[in-house]
Amino acid sequence: MPCVPLSLPVLLVATFLAAAPSSSEASSDAPAQGLASAIDNYEDALIDEALARHGRVLEPAPEGKILEEVLVATEDVVAAIDPFPDFLNIFHARTRDDVVRREVLLQVGAPYSEVLAQETARNLRGLRLFSMVRLVAVKGRTPDSVALMAVTKDIWSLRLNSDFAAVGSLLQYLKLQGTEQNFLGRGKRIAVDFVLRQDTLSLGQSYTDPRVLGSRWSLSESIAVIQGRETGKTEGSRGNFAVSRPLYSLSTPWSASASVSWNVETSRVYRGASIWQLPFPGGPAVPYIYRTEEVVGGLSYTRSMGTRYKWNVGGTVGAYHYAYGAPLASGLSPEQSEWFNRNYLPRAEDAGYVGLSLRAFDARYEVLRDVDSYVLAEDFQMGHWVAATLRYAPPVFGEQSHFVEGGLALRYRLRLGDTLTTASLSGAVRRPLGPGGAWTNRRWAAELIEVSPKVLGGRFVARGLLDVNIDDLFDRIHLLGGANGLRGAGADAYSGRRLLLFNLEYRSRPIVVKTVHLGGVLFWDAGSAFNDQPAMVHTVGMGLRLLFPQFNVLPFRVDFGYVLNDARPPVGSRFSFAGGQMTDVRPNFMETPL
Repeated sequence: MPCVPLSLPVLLVATFLAAAPSSSEASSDAPAQGLASAIDNYEDALIDEALARHGRVLEPAPEGKILEEVLVATEDVVAAIDPFPDFLNIFHARTRDDVVRREVLLQVGAPYSEVLAQETARNLRGLRLFSMVRLVAVKGRTPDSVALMAVTKDIWSLRLNSDFAAVGSLLQYLKLQGTEQNFLGRGKRIAVDFVLRQDTLSLGQSYTDPRVLGSRWSLSESIAVIQGRETGKTEGSRGNFAVSRPLYSLSTPWSASASVSWNVETSRVYRGASIWQLPFPGGPAVPYIYRTEEVVGGLSYTRSMGTRYKWNVGGTVGAYHYAYGAPLASGLSPEQSEWFNRNYLPRAEDAGYVGLSLRAFDARYEVLRDVDSYVLAEDFQMGHWVAATLRYAPPVFGEQSHFVEGGLALRYRLRLGDTLTTASLSGAVRRPLGPGGAWTNRRWAAELIEVSPKVLGGRFVARGLLDVNIDDLFDRIHLLGGANGLRGAGADAYSGRRLLLFNLEYRSRPIVVKTVHLGGVLFWDAGSAFNDQPAMVHTVGMGLRLLFPQFNVLPFRVDFGYVLNDARPPVGSRFSFAGGQMTDVRPNFMETPL
């Protein structure tokens, strides 16, 4: 689920909304004009402000002219066009100019390239330091020269990030992260994490440096301690450490990484507010509780080739330890334990492996607005995208870990006018090597997302998703209901190894109140989590989307649904709250089948 940052200043901002002066009450005409322009196009208003501040004029035909300099126009979180109190800027360290300049792929003294300018803008947006990034060419000192102006607007960095899912009064998941994601304006990220689940809470810390000592190497680490909510005792920990040199541009020839991660905890699977009670034949139900021990590590190297059509070929060496078992506290009989292990417990496995990977894609991108967010630029890779992985695990940990497996993910995205179509297909399979080997872990998934042209200022968005597991050694189960795809149904009301889901929404044009964007949604959902034949449950409803472009990139959503053809939960449980759009809720398997 996407993370929606809800910073503490946002809570203050809500208080100031009523008191903030309207455009007619502004002390001068310039802020009033800026605010009116921001309502029509927030990013263009910021560009106009930057041009006026630097005394520059746009260059209509920059391609091929000599780049004489790079200008950086970084705006504070609260700009002149924003109606919020600017004293909030005191608590934010504005991004340093050199942090922006080091991402610029164009070289001073070389010909200007719009393609490299747009790639730089995408990279800057990917740093998650800015709510807005636009690179524009401005006139140089001579007719044959041009300057590049990087216009950015900081997003609030000292914040309380949140990610959560709730259905009615049931809070299924809450992550609060006290973060300084732009430490001293240098792009470093430090955080203290608090994660609340229905059974546990965890406290931890994390640090990310995307440019170690100004180099292209990045470093990240995190550690968290997990406690049971009922007992208050420590149940485990999780963490990771990774060092990598990513493919920071389309022309970067190679990348490398090394990582290790672990997760040790007691896992409890819930259906709604209660632990899932599994129907043991001929005896009392078995609680879906098991002990988890997972350790994963690996090294990888990737070689990147091509320009317009990219081919990234990589090799990996890795190992993992997966161990699961019913805890002694469950008090299961030998018969119950054997039944539970055979039917529901994830597969324990130790393996070392070598792998080959391929990423091939069309390096063509489009910038759209009002698709998943409002007013802010959204980057979409167009054309084909292919990810293939092949792994071989030799019997270093015994014959059980001797296997070969492969995964393939395909995506094609097409834009016709203002219509955006995305079709995705992924699949994976495994075969143990040796006597009696048979194909297992057969899984495939397909998804189609259609975004319509604007209708009455809004868009229709339709999504169909099918996810099928066959002979899954890890016994993965889909839970459906509430914020995860079937709004209006009870939280996790339906379960099965296969999933069929349809979502149809009309996302309205937002109402802009002093740059705060408020949109509405009408929706129809239909879904089934099943083992043999789908039994479709239909729901309809409406929702709200809220975006503060000064503080958030993705909107916050509130939905209310009504079940048409099955049991209806209490009215309060028909509300769902989460971050991002419903189409963002999708299996990771669509991009990483292995």
